[in-house]
Amino acid sequence: MRYLLPALLLVALIAMLMLRGYVHSEIQADHRVRPPAATDQVPKKILQGGPVIDTRDGRTQSLRVPDHRLVLTFDDGPDPEWTPKVLDVLAEHDAHAVFFVTGTMASRHPGLVRRMVDEGHEVGLHTFNHPDLSYQSKDRVDRELSQSQLALAGAAGIRTSLFRPPYSSFADALDNKSWPVTRHVGSRGYLTVVTDTDSEDWKRPGADEIVRRATPADGKGAVVLMHDSGGDRSQTVAALDRLIPRLAGQGYEFTNLTEALGAGTTGAHARVEGLELWRGKAWVLLVGAAEHTTDALVIGLAVVGVLVIARFGLMLLLSAAHARRVRGRDFSWGGSRRGGSRRGGSRRGGSGTDGAAVTEPVSVLVPAYNEAKCIENTVRSLTTSDHPIEVIVIDDGSTDGTARTVEGLGLPNVRVVRQHNAGKPAALNRGLANARHDLIVMMDGDTVFEAATVRELVQPFADPRVGAVAGNAKVGNRNSLIGAWQHIEYVMGFNLDRRMYDVLRCMPTIPGAVGAFRRTALERVGGMSDDTLAEDTDVTMALHRDGWRVVYAERARAWTEAPETVRQLWSQRYRWSYGTMQAIWKHRRALVDSGPSGRFGRVGLPLVSLFMIVAPLLAPLIDVFLLYGLVFGPTGQTVLAWLGVLTLQAVCAAYAFRLDREPLTHLISLPLQQLLYRQLMYVVLLQSWITALTGGRLRWQKLRRTGAVGAPPGTQPRTHWA
Repeated sequence: MRYLLPALLLVALIAMLMLRGYVHSEIQADHRVRPPAATDQVPKKILQGGPVIDTRDGRTQSLRVPDHRLVLTFDDGPDPEWTPKVLDVLAEHDAHAVFFVTGTMASRHPGLVRRMVDEGHEVGLHTFNHPDLSYQSKDRVDRELSQSQLALAGAAGIRTSLFRPPYSSFADALDNKSWPVTRHVGSRGYLTVVTDTDSEDWKRPGADEIVRRATPADGKGAVVLMHDSGGDRSQTVAALDRLIPRLAGQGYEFTNLTEALGAGTTGAHARVEGLELWRGKAWVLLVGAAEHTTDALVIGLAVVGVLVIARFGLMLLLSAAHARRVRGRDFSWGGSRRGGSRRGGSRRGGSGTDGAAVTEPVSVLVPAYNEAKCIENTVRSLTTSDHPIEVIVIDDGSTDGTARTVEGLGLPNVRVVRQHNAGKPAALNRGLANARHDLIVMMDGDTVFEAATVRELVQPFADPRVGAVAGNAKVGNRNSLIGAWQHIEYVMGFNLDRRMYDVLRCMPTIPGAVGAFRRTALERVGGMSDDTLAEDTDVTMALHRDGWRVVYAERARAWTEAPETVRQLWSQRYRWSYGTMQAIWKHRRALVDSGPSGRFGRVGLPLVSLFMIVAPLLAPLIDVFLLYGLVFGPTGQTVLAWLGVLTLQAVCAAYAFRLDREPLTHLISLPLQQLLYRQLMYVVLLQSWITALTGGRLRWQKLRRTGAVGAPPGTQPRTHWA
């Protein structure tokens, strides 16, 4: 289901967008209009005849409306704004008219078509997509007719025998290009209706002028051309309200076309039943679904736009504030937070004094499962630390000799603790039980530390309110394209986010690659939990709820081995996404709690949910509409909008790289990252949602390591601690 549902959702989404584009004349639209041609192949009696042309069953004749009969016709609708107003005026004056609807508009607004029929008006076809049929093949003409009839069947349960070609005018305008189309349409059983009185309301000359142009001379009958769609039709509505009573006073009747032509002509409508009726209803239902789906996507795009801009704005402002604060000359972790703990000095646990550097020794826990390829680099990097540490490697039932590799190094202050395979949380809790010191640093078995990492990581504990510290995790294997994309993500997304969350006091995650904790804080929340697949996020949220501060130490750099293949990246992010959802759900009661837990619940949980769950899930809509706009238009506006979003991201990325003192060369791949990497993260997040909604449960997925990230160069191991 985790693979089938995303595939079906993607297919359905594409189908809905294509259907929406089709009924909005964005797909297969043809706006060409043929210039006038010769008329020698058109019978003279047609050129000189009336506005109703009958070529059915081999006939070639034209019909005129009798005197004092006026057939009002409206093209291009139904329009949701103007058609109801036209219908209201007609109803007020007890007049009937003929509406030549396009299939696209009838499909989108079926209720208006039903109202036309219910109120006694006639409906004719004006093609489906409004092309000039003289450019089209017979198959395309037939398709335009049949699809329009399908829309009428679904909207009102009828089919019609009336047809008006797009871009038509008077009978004498028929030429050698349009006459074959008229004959072909007649062979399909349609009366072709042009006009003999043009109100030219599309020019919007004013209501009085429209009335003048729509009034026949000397009491003659006429087919009057007007429009109920295609733009502002307020003048048409006003003119109609004046025209009908004025001509009614002169003895005119406003009837349907078939009524005006006399009893010898049958009605224009025929009822549709059976399969054809249900096909029409299904069509209208699908079009409605496509419209609603597109509306929802547009709303989603607006939401993601607001979220992206809000997130970037917050990141830029708050990360700058964070950098100014922690990089100030007078800044010290304890000194900047004088006044002690709200719960007294018990939380300090001997981990430094206000304003003083933290120098006490630290226990570094390294959980390891089949990390033989990289564990040596990890442990040797720790021996270069300029802060006193003990290293505890917890071998979680490895089968590749990880424990033997560490023991074979013979390094001082390094211990190995073995256990049967029980998972990372259990390994960390085992290491915590064996740790000698009150400050605990946790790292992954594929990560290497710089000499100053541990020292920088524990300095925030000079503030007795700090319960945990997030370090600066950096991608060590960034030379591949996937590595470069993750490098951008780590620097721009994770570290700018951590600065922002630090200022807002709701940091959601201490990274497993580089994080530090007070033993007291961990013990108060019950240690590392295996309730979720994101134990680092779970414990961080628990610490917030217990009232501890969680901060970010930018100088505590750690170099981690990022996944090097799409499959490994997928597995890692799938676990992260699902684990984050589990953690949010586990701590959902914080939303209604009081005190520190309530503050985190009403500030942290909404921000994490919006920025880490909702925004990434909706972000691909930017690319969906980019692709749609490139294919179906408006291309220029679409490209400009997408470039605007990309520029905003590039500005944030450049600022993040500047804060981290990273070269900007890797940002060359940012556009490609936005096009490809974002889609992968979307599918991962979508699968996580499906797993959660279907009640599935992921297992830990071990990534294959290569040991590509070595110990920082130019360092020597320490043999003792001062």
